[in-house]
Amino acid sequence: MTNGSVLSSIPSIPMTVEGKRALDEELKRLKAVDRPAVIKAIEIARGHGDLSENADYSAAKERQSFIEGRIQELNGKLASAQVIDPSQIKSDKIVFGATVVVSDQDSGKEVKYKIVGVDEADLKVNKISIGSPIARALIGKKAGDEVIVNAPKGNVAYDVIEVRYE
Repeated sequence: MTNGSVLSSIPSIPMTVEGKRALDEELKRLKAVDRPAVIKAIEIARGHGDLSENADYSAAKERQSFIEGRIQELNGKLASAQVIDPSQIKSDKIVFGATVVVSDQDSGKEVKYKIVGVDEADLKVNKISIGSPIARALIGKKAGDEVIVNAPKGNVAYDVIEVRYE
């Protein structure tokens, strides 16, 4: 098996331009700020003597392990990222990156969601993961369609009011 075929078998991770920027910034901070700070903390803790009973040293080593693991994770995600700029999408159907306004058929309440990558999802700002039940139900639909979402509390029916890409 050649190296090229191994790389082609790695699934791409969809993310918006904004999501990639956030991961790039986190990676930069981890490398430029957090990593040097934890190395300094380890050096200081080593100066306190017996490492077997040194809580500061153990905590710093644990933090270092977390930082290095996160750096590897981010490098992997960025290497397999498929960056999508929603403003360049021209479709009336709902796909990754869409901003969708839906209306709950029971309550009439309207909600706006943006379908984003797993790492970008944040329900507090109505960004939902492409893998979430509501996003999976919305994909392929368009304004005027009815969508049934299999939610933990049971099926919820929505009407798609608007689909846009911004």
